[in-house]
Amino acid sequence: MIDRRTLLRGAPLAAAALVAPALGQSYGDWPNRPIRAIIPWPPGGSTDVLARLVCEQLGTRLGQNFVLENRPGAGGNIGMDAIAKSAPDGYTQGPATIANLSIAQFLYAKLPFDPEKDFSVISMHWELPNVLVAPAQFCPANTAQEFIAWAKSRPNGVSFGSPGVGTTAHLSGSMFCDRQKIDGQHVPFRGAAQIIPAMLSGDLTFALDNLASYMPVIQEGRMKAFAVTSPERWPSLPQIPTMAEAGIPDFVVTSWCTWVGPAGIPRPIVDRVNAALKDVAADPAMQARFLQTGAKCVWSTPEAASAYAASQRPMLKEMVRISGARME
Repeated sequence: MIDRRTLLRGAPLAAAALVAPALGQSYGDWPNRPIRAIIPWPPGGSTDVLARLVCEQLGTRLGQNFVLENRPGAGGNIGMDAIAKSAPDGYTQGPATIANLSIAQFLYAKLPFDPEKDFSVISMHWELPNVLVAPAQFCPANTAQEFIAWAKSRPNGVSFGSPGVGTTAHLSGSMFCDRQKIDGQHVPFRGAAQIIPAMLSGDLTFALDNLASYMPVIQEGRMKAFAVTSPERWPSLPQIPTMAEAGIPDFVVTSWCTWVGPAGIPRPIVDRVNAALKDVAADPAMQARFLQTGAKCVWSTPEAASAYAASQRPMLKEMVRISGARME
């Protein structure tokens, strides 16, 4: 797995298709009209909020408005297909997550796009861990090891929720139960807005879901957070141990997002957007805003972002196998 230093300085490995401009062609006037940003998820969720934050900042730095278009459905595949099939002129961009670039090809029997060939990957955008949580009212455990022992002792096993089949929450929960020999039943929901009430009412035992969605209920004390799946403790919750510190080794699973366009965007345009994203990630105010949501605003070269997505695929392919997930 690529470490953070490699990610940030760029790896000289295979990148997404980034076609050079024709000899002598200039892109100095780009952008000279608004840019469409296709967001492959419904409005209001954490991923949508983070994309909107970045679009706001990119618009300021590039001097053109970003017109946001939510195109949810099929686990993000509808929106991603729309990006892939748009003109490679830099006027259609959008976020692509770990699910879109590194999980979908192992989960779906058929995709309308090729995650490895059909996008110009411009930069990393954000990263956040999953967090192992259980409702304080119904779970007596106070540590991850206590939770594992308690879960194993339950005669009817436990249930865990996720925002859908094949999400990192589903795959993480399945791998956690498989490795710890816990009898766990996956229950898919539409999102954390449904998972959290189910947990707080006692209808669901735990989740290993994206931290961003659980920050408020953790901070309020309604959820117990046992461990995060990042390689280091998370800045906004420094008191919560990593999975390794909690006695669960080899369990680094972060959710991440890249910024992409269709394959073939001229390199000068890619470089200009990449430079703007670098400025965004270097802005302390933006870092603070992202951390408030449970995420880190990050940046990388196009090559490093593509290499990182590729490096994640073997692990995620195995996680899909363990989960038994399959989508048509």
